[in-house]
Amino acid sequence: MPTAISINGLDVIRGGRPVLRGIDLEIAAGCVTGLLGPSGSGKSTLIRAIVGVQIVAAGDVDVLGRPAGDPDLRRRLGYVTQAPSVYHDLTVLENLTYFARLVSVGRDRVEDVLERVGLTPESGQVVGTLSGGQTARVSLATALLHRPELLVLDEPTVGLDPVLRRDLWDFFHELAEAGTTLLVSSHVMDEAARCDTLVLLREGLVLATATPDELRRRTGTFDLDDAFLRLVEGVG
Repeated sequence: MPTAISINGLDVIRGGRPVLRGIDLEIAAGCVTGLLGPSGSGKSTLIRAIVGVQIVAAGDVDVLGRPAGDPDLRRRLGYVTQAPSVYHDLTVLENLTYFARLVSVGRDRVEDVLERVGLTPESGQVVGTLSGGQTARVSLATALLHRPELLVLDEPTVGLDPVLRRDLWDFFHELAEAGTTLLVSSHVMDEAARCDTLVLLREGLVLATATPDELRRRTGTFDLDDAFLRLVEGVG
């Protein structure tokens, strides 16, 4: 399959400490790739390098055929951080209307995105009065407005109830089927089974890149939590 993200020899040092060490990685286009690992494994730093906002010590990161951070990528990439990047003193609709103007899309697209993230009933509510999960969905909605080719999501389901998590993952796969590439980070291993491909990260190193089924076969266990632990312990 075509490659959306290509990383070669990536090193990142923060505070004098190596955070990513010699990362080599290719992420296929049009798939949902899960970036999984415990807190502190380097997931957010790797994402920041991919979207071009992280200073790197060595290595190359190419995104959609361009160097990470290239201005050409701004309208082709959507990025949702762990901390929602929206205005808490505006309503949901006011936020989306503002961001829609920045990316030159109309009211129809705003209404469509609101429906897709399940926030139409809350469109007139001030963001500061929403729950954490609802606020995260507002942030996701802003990233979807311009129909990005690559959507990078850092822990998008934290704080969401199981039904909403399921619905969002179904939505992610709908986007992938329509041609969008998604990179979704999580520290929750039960979300691994929802991904087409997994990248398992620990202490700044890639332990494995595989489909969920390949990972199960490699480690001899069906449970993906156990599979990750076996890789950590050098089994499989």
